[in-house]
Amino acid sequence: MTEQINVDVAIIGAGTGGMYALREVRRAKQSFVLIDSGPLGTTCARVGCMPSKVALHIAEYWNSQKEFPRYGISGAEHLRLDSAVAWQALREQRDQFANGAAGNARQAAGEHLLMGRARFLAPTVLEVKTASGTQQVNAKSVIIAVGSRPVMPGFLQPFSEHCITTDAFFEMRELPKSIGILGLGAIGLEMGLALARLGVEVHGADMAATVGGISDPEVSQVALAEFAKDMNLYLGAPAELAKTDQGVLLKAGDKAVQVDKVLVALGRRPNTDQLNLAGAGFDLDERGNPLFNPNTLQVGDHPVFIVGDSNGYRPLMHEAADEGAMAGYNAAQTTPVAFKRKTALAIAFTNPDVISVGARFDQLSQDDILIGTAYSQANGRSRVISDRNGILRVYADKQSGKLLGASMLGVRAEHVAQLLALAIEREETAHSLLQMPFYHPVVEEIIQSAMQDIARKIPAAAGLPFGLVLADA
Repeated sequence: MTEQINVDVAIIGAGTGGMYALREVRRAKQSFVLIDSGPLGTTCARVGCMPSKVALHIAEYWNSQKEFPRYGISGAEHLRLDSAVAWQALREQRDQFANGAAGNARQAAGEHLLMGRARFLAPTVLEVKTASGTQQVNAKSVIIAVGSRPVMPGFLQPFSEHCITTDAFFEMRELPKSIGILGLGAIGLEMGLALARLGVEVHGADMAATVGGISDPEVSQVALAEFAKDMNLYLGAPAELAKTDQGVLLKAGDKAVQVDKVLVALGRRPNTDQLNLAGAGFDLDERGNPLFNPNTLQVGDHPVFIVGDSNGYRPLMHEAADEGAMAGYNAAQTTPVAFKRKTALAIAFTNPDVISVGARFDQLSQDDILIGTAYSQANGRSRVISDRNGILRVYADKQSGKLLGASMLGVRAEHVAQLLALAIEREETAHSLLQMPFYHPVVEEIIQSAMQDIARKIPAAAGLPFGLVLADA
């Protein structure tokens, strides 16, 4: 016999989006059930942003020995890397992050945590199959936060013994001597560089002519030159695999190379295809994903909301947190409200980092903007930290100087990204941002240089020096 559960809000998924939704549902004092098929722990903590940053951190430690001769440090030839120990240390840190996230879910949901796989019978009716049997959840509203999984195209199935996805990447017991990377977005690029800096021979392929999703041609040019120092790049051509006696042959364009393993980093797909959405009466797009409002997160006109990787709108951890809060709030309302979305922000921790803030280069009309350009080589702090090349390009409205977006490749660009995101969110202009103090030497001075480049093209009406205002009379 199917057990009936009646609640105000049913949340499917205990990842980042689901947990932030739960916070708002509890704050509104609504009854709830949190459903998850396991394992608990967010994608970020288990297989995403946190373990990948540990890998990059380990790689930077090891790779830093290349700087030793520059400063008269000798003896690096006696250093040795035990990759099995390094990877075990990574997994231990990963487990700490993942277990912490899982513990938070259990504590927050308590007796209302339902471990099982859910599917829709109707827009607010769920069937959940658990280890103890099938249960039916009848809710006033539902939040979909089921996350995503790596894309594994069918043409790779014959090579499955050599292919690993980003979800399985951190389970490797030892590092291969060589690896191919299919897909050089942020994840593929980060992992390729981490492995290359740990001594693995890396060959990265992508259909795009750039890496890390960079759309600004000048930033892309500098990025390709820098990353080609670490790994082999095969861009702008489809890649395919062929079997060999020892491993697999990676072919892209007119190039071919044998590798031991292939990391498939071709993106992720929402897990919504497992929810019986069409059968439950939801309208879907051509890819089978539910139609939703990005400002309310509401699916059609149903009391159903979709967040995080499940909707694919901005599949990043901080966006999932915001969307979870938005959906949790709206699930407790009679009428959903529309929220203003925050400034788009993306960072690849590739050292030099790749950042994109606000509007992208390819989203703007070049006739309507001014571009402020600055270089890491002219930034004192960047030159002390690294001899890597870097470039910042900031886009501003041609008439007002209002900041619209930015793209950068540079050392510690993560800090530049955060400051620029705040500036764009607050609708700063090049002139107004110059009014903040820039300490010397800091990497953030590169922003000052880019703002001055824009300000020179839009002289201040009062004719005062850049960044200075008159004291009150």
